[in-house]
Amino acid sequence: MGAFDALSIANSGLGFHQTWLDALSYNIANANTIRPTSQSAFQAQMVVAQPLAGGQGVAVGGLAYSDAQGVIVNDPNSPLADANGNVRAPAMDMSAQMTQLIMAQRGFQASAQVTKYAQDTYSTAIGIGGR
Repeated sequence: MGAFDALSIANSGLGFHQTWLDALSYNIANANTIRPTSQSAFQAQMVVAQPLAGGQGVAVGGLAYSDAQGVIVNDPNSPLADANGNVRAPAMDMSAQMTQLIMAQRGFQASAQVTKYAQDTYSTAIGIGGR
C-alpha cells in the first residue's frame, strides 16, 4: 500500500456513500408519490456497490430499481384515482429506507474521519521530515 492509498480508498468511500445518500433522499422524498393505475409506480433507487481491483476502495456499480408495479391503494378522493377509486403507490418500506439512511450516514462519517486521520498523519510526517 502506497503512502496515499488510505486517502484514495477513503475518497472512494466518500463518493459511494454520497451517491447512496442521494438515492435514499430521492426515495424518501417520493415515498408518497401516487400515480394513476395506468402508469408505473415510483421506483425506489438502490445503489449497487462494486469493489475496486486490489482492495483499493469501492465504486458505484450501478443502480437497481424497485418493482414498477408498486401497490394498488384505494383512495377514491384522489384526483388520480381510476373508476374503482384506486391509485398506484410505490412498493417501498419507509423503515428500511430510514435504516439504510443511517447506515449511509455512518459510512460517510467513517470515510471522512479516515480522510482526516490520514491528512493529519501525512502533515505530521511532512513536519518531521522538514526539520
